[in-house]
Amino acid sequence: MVHVNVRHTSHYTVVGNHLAQHRSLSLVAIGLALHIQSLPAGAKVGIKALTNRFPEGEVRIARALRELEEYGYLERSRERITGGRILTRTVSYNHPGATRPELSIPSPLPVPLPVQVPVPVSVPIPMAIPMAVPVPVPVPVPVPVRVSVPVSPPPAPERAPAPKPAPEPAPAPEPAPAPERAPGPVRAGRLRQDAADLLARLRVDDPRLLLSERAVRQLAPDVASWLDRGAAPEAVRRVLAADLPADLRHPAALLGHRLKESLPPYLPPPSPVFASARPDPLQNCDGCDRAFRAPAPGRCADCPPEGVAAA
Repeated sequence: MVHVNVRHTSHYTVVGNHLAQHRSLSLVAIGLALHIQSLPAGAKVGIKALTNRFPEGEVRIARALRELEEYGYLERSRERITGGRILTRTVSYNHPGATRPELSIPSPLPVPLPVQVPVPVSVPIPMAIPMAVPVPVPVPVPVPVRVSVPVSPPPAPERAPAPKPAPEPAPAPEPAPAPERAPGPVRAGRLRQDAADLLARLRVDDPRLLLSERAVRQLAPDVASWLDRGAAPEAVRRVLAADLPADLRHPAALLGHRLKESLPPYLPPPSPVFASARPDPLQNCDGCDRAFRAPAPGRCADCPPEGVAAA
């Protein structure tokens, strides 16, 4: 830890280490004693006043005050004043050991032990006696001489060209969403009126489906959307009035949920493939009055054409 200290010239309080480093007081009690010593004479230091000043509760404030009384930093007494009122007078001691010798204050820091300094001991070092060591004489060794002969490397085999990878098939385009079909103003007004009539008649199927006029106006656009998509009014009534819960309390909310969650899609336009695959309608033969399939009225294949006499 490193201290960065600035000398105070005003608005400061001198606190002894016997309080700041007290070994028996709690941290709340030390901080509370520091606050009380910084207040002017006559300030209120009751439990209610300190609770309003600090976030700690009454229990912690009262316990801290009892700790300060136990170690002599506070002295509280009850006195009766004029009018029969009783108040608590608090006396703060910034150094109980000096002003109240009957109290024993523990030392704030432990007494350091004497440090033992090692004494160097001189040890005699044996001296090495030099001895003559024979030096070997190097003997020349013949080095063989290598002659490099250029050797042409064998020709590299030709590599066959790698086959070209087959092109990946193009992904099929995603089908575009069906555009919303906005009905004309006349048809939209008619659909809105049919939807309102359908909602108003639901109470005939079940009396619990009695809707207010406001609920009918709110639900009519959703029902009109069903009718615009080709849903039959009877089918819409079955979806809305079937399988109702036994404890139905909010019929308008239930109907709105069913209208939004079960909305059918638009009917697709008729496909020409399916139209051409349909069989020809039945026709009555003008000659023999038998039924046969043909695109237009006329004679069957067994009867001669009109105007030709039978053989």
